[in-house]
Amino acid sequence: MSSVLAGRLVVVLGGSAGIGLATARLARAEGAEVVITGRDPGRLRTAADEIGARHSAAFDADDAVALAGFFAGLPTPIDHVLVTAGGPYYAPLAEMDLTEARRDVEEHLWLTLQVARLSADKVRPGGTLLFVSGTGARRPGVGLAIASTMTAAMPALIASLALELAPVRVNLIAPGFVDTPLSAALLGDRLEERREELRKTLPIGRVVGPADVAALAVHLMTNTALTGATYDVDGGQQILR
Repeated sequence: MSSVLAGRLVVVLGGSAGIGLATARLARAEGAEVVITGRDPGRLRTAADEIGARHSAAFDADDAVALAGFFAGLPTPIDHVLVTAGGPYYAPLAEMDLTEARRDVEEHLWLTLQVARLSADKVRPGGTLLFVSGTGARRPGVGLAIASTMTAAMPALIASLALELAPVRVNLIAPGFVDTPLSAALLGDRLEERREELRKTLPIGRVVGPADVAALAVHLMTNTALTGATYDVDGGQQILR
């Protein structure tokens, strides 16, 4: 039996670690040719060698010129594109670093728009643009002004892009806590405490990992009935009080 992505070209922006790397690894295992990008050349090279990537490119996706150059050099047609943006920015208004807040908006809204424009004529009909957001800031709170705004804005943007770019499909993955290097960096010495809390409270009885999100991403690539929607992968966190 052939693999579900045999012969397809999958491009992963942010593919050197975490969710991006897990998705690139699974896509490769399912027969895809994979192109990955990342900011850290050394880490990217290691990831590319591990999964047998067709190509890798080290650059900052927030650099509009570098991003445009990358897409201009890609072979066509592309079948699927996954974009994993940076982590959420948390800060109360009085302590907010406006430069960091602006960067967070750019890493989510502006990067999504740029990728959509650059890839629109390169992704085959029925192919997929996939973006990653989150669920953690759906409830407003002190320190969540930027994070909650991005969490609310992304589904609306994705739905509009799905209409405008059809028949290319556009979907959003919204993970809760995922046990990644980014999570470890954000939580520091509170990481194991958070893991244990989730093991005890989540309906699935375990912590969500990058492979869980990757499995959803590959499903969204291959199920051609799905577009314009947001898909939670949080172990049931959203249904807890």
